Amino acid sequence: MATPSATSHALVLGASMAGLLTARVLSKHFAQVTIVERDVVPDQPEARKGQPQTRHLHGLLASGLEIMTRYYPDLPDALAAGGALVIDMTANMCWYTYGGYRRRFTMGRKGALMSRPFLEHLIRQRTLARDNVTLLDSCAIRGLVTGDDRRRITGVRVEHRDAQSLAATLTADLVVDCTGRGSQTPQWLLALGYPAPPQSEVKVNVGYATRLYRRDPADPRGQDWLLYTPEAPGERRFGGMFPIEGERWIVSLGGWTGDHAPTDEQGFLEYARSLPMPEIYALISQAEPLSDIIPHKFPASLRRHYERLTRFPEGYLVLGDAVCSFNPTYGQGMTSAAMQAAALDELLTLRMGRLDGLARAFFKRAAQVIDTPWQLAVGEDFRFPDTTGPKPAGVDLLNRYVAAVHRATLVDPVVGAAFIRVMNLLAPPLSLMSPAMLLRVLRGASQRRAPAVARGVERGVPS
Repeated sequence: MATPSATSHALVLGASMAGLLTARVLSKHFAQVTIVERDVVPDQPEARKGQPQTRHLHGLLASGLEIMTRYYPDLPDALAAGGALVIDMTANMCWYTYGGYRRRFTMGRKGALMSRPFLEHLIRQRTLARDNVTLLDSCAIRGLVTGDDRRRITGVRVEHRDAQSLAATLTADLVVDCTGRGSQTPQWLLALGYPAPPQSEVKVNVGYATRLYRRDPADPRGQDWLLYTPEAPGERRFGGMFPIEGERWIVSLGGWTGDHAPTDEQGFLEYARSLPMPEIYALISQAEPLSDIIPHKFPASLRRHYERLTRFPEGYLVLGDAVCSFNPTYGQGMTSAAMQAAALDELLTLRMGRLDGLARAFFKRAAQVIDTPWQLAVGEDFRFPDTTGPKPAGVDLLNRYVAAVHRATLVDPVVGAAFIRVMNLLAPPLSLMSPAMLLRVLRGASQRRAPAVARGVERGVPS
């Protein structure tokens, strides 16, 4: 562990998951860490105005939970005590895709099902409990502050969003932008005479709607998470129904390329009824609604390639959705942010407090973290012919093989385990292409499951 300098100060812009995790990491390396957030941050689990996506279905991948537990050792217990499900998610999986249900198995790694506001509340409590971490909320960021030669960022200009609208300058040795997809860093760089990062944008036109329902804790189905994903391009709709804290279900229904779920009650139910998987409609048609139906649209995945810049100011970094905003239907965002924060921690420890040249080294590591989830998400999105943007070479051929992997997971739990490890960012995609796995995939993809055994459950770790 690095020893913080007696006078060092770090600023984190944004108090969502990426910002909170980054502040926790920086608290090991700096004497003082200040989080600056434009919204009012309540001391309870609550979605803020600047967080439209937090009201929708979330799951925490196994790799994300493991990283967060490294920094917050009591997090799994706190999640479970609050009513979230911290489970081996493959053992409670009801996932319909490619004409059948994936075979269940026991992976031996736990993920978490909860509302995003509840998880973020627990992370925020534990981050702010650090003696050297402070939150400055209701504070808008108006721009960067530099030295006369503009080679180093020395702080930010802020405006307190109260009745007096007081302006101030906050100085720091390191500033990290975690403000999300709407980050102003590209514009701020241009204003300072630096190039903006190149961008990759993959347009998907995804939209979905979400509603909460009461969950009967005595119903054995209440421990399962239900998911339907389409066999593209012939199918475009998806649906997810996860058990969360407060004895509730959270249900998100939607689709790609403009096939979005309605927000009126009858339309929402009919959309659920249209899914090839009958369980979601069967449950919500009998359950008590607890919320309005809330829509969300996601036009495009966006990646900013800071690793390609040859000029970048010292004392400044960008992390989380501000670097890469994925199609949220794949559930990778929180885990990617955690992995980037952990990479920053490792880098600062290796450098023992040296900040010069940090940006180049960090952006290289962040790009390596982002590459896998980006390739997974973009590859799946290019199954739809209406998807536009930079298309990776060979993706159509790769997708034909991945389609075979999907079909094989319906009959072979070993293939299913390998696939789930990749989706949980626990193993590289190439692990699905070893000679032994290739044989299992081709054999499994050629089999057809009988409907009567579609939801057979196998326990035990696949060999």
